[in-house]
Amino acid sequence: MVDHAPSPSQTMRTVRLLDTASGLDGVIAIHSTALGPGAGGCRFWRYPDIEAATRDACRLAKGMSYKNAMAELPLGGAKAVLRYPEGDFDRAALFRAFGKAVDALGGVYVTAEDVGTSVADMAQVSTMTRHVAGLDPTEDMAGGDPSPWTALGVFDAMRTAARLTLDAELADLTVAVQGVGNVGASLCRQLAEAGAKLIIADIDAARCQALAGELGATIVDVAEIAAADADIFAPCALGGALTQESVAAMKARLVCGAANNQLATPEVADALLARGIVYAPDYVVNAGGIINVSAEYLGEDEASVRTRVSRIGPRVARLLEQAAREGRSAAMVADEMAEAIIAGAAEKAA
Repeated sequence: MVDHAPSPSQTMRTVRLLDTASGLDGVIAIHSTALGPGAGGCRFWRYPDIEAATRDACRLAKGMSYKNAMAELPLGGAKAVLRYPEGDFDRAALFRAFGKAVDALGGVYVTAEDVGTSVADMAQVSTMTRHVAGLDPTEDMAGGDPSPWTALGVFDAMRTAARLTLDAELADLTVAVQGVGNVGASLCRQLAEAGAKLIIADIDAARCQALAGELGATIVDVAEIAAADADIFAPCALGGALTQESVAAMKARLVCGAANNQLATPEVADALLARGIVYAPDYVVNAGGIINVSAEYLGEDEASVRTRVSRIGPRVARLLEQAAREGRSAAMVADEMAEAIIAGAAEKAA
């Protein structure tokens, strides 16, 4: 996602969350409701102050607007970011307080899991509001942890992009994966099953060692993963992995990963293009999770999720083909497409 001035259909609204009794401290950012209620997960992370949390929430909310638009979902873009409390706290009480805050918005925001949150957390939220997804599914219906769907969409997008831009199958390639949490680890298992060689890095050394032992992956330091000797770089941790410095040192010819907000600054998209490194825009690639959330919230079945997720690879292919024809970054092309979809919906509603 490349930063642009907001249009009338994209006016950021932030809601401060503070409940000293439970330890709740955070913000909900709502970027656009042109296509439907703002939807995006709840991130629970250690932020140094509320200003840093708010900046992250606003960036993530904008990304959700674009992600939902490109995935053809009837949803706008929003995100909740909660600061992890210092010391002991009652996690269930904190998420019930969060659920109460979500409910007070009257359906303008729909929440679900994100980094640092789980199905159990969303179950607590659901005691206070119906505007939540990511709950345990009933038989054949959409629901549950959205991370496996995110990983599946990334895998399909990567396989498609590798065939299109590298003229190769994953079995003949090496993939460097930054971050092996729920999504990253699931992606690694799919890549290993497809025959790809893996290089992995994570801030959690024990988690990294366990996955490397399971899959036969090579471990490198987090600071070195972007420059690893690999064909594909897959950022699957927090945002900002693609910097001017990391791109300058990168050996990979394709970037395709699950992390949100991978570009540290808008100029990095141009740096990738200048080096001939193909970038598959993050919010197009990683839409599998929100597709599952949308289907659950709308009462759809798992088959509909699988159908929509299967469209991610072909969508990425069309995007990369257009960017190549025009000699532009796929990031810019995707942003323009998403903005046109959102603006069109806003005009119809006016």
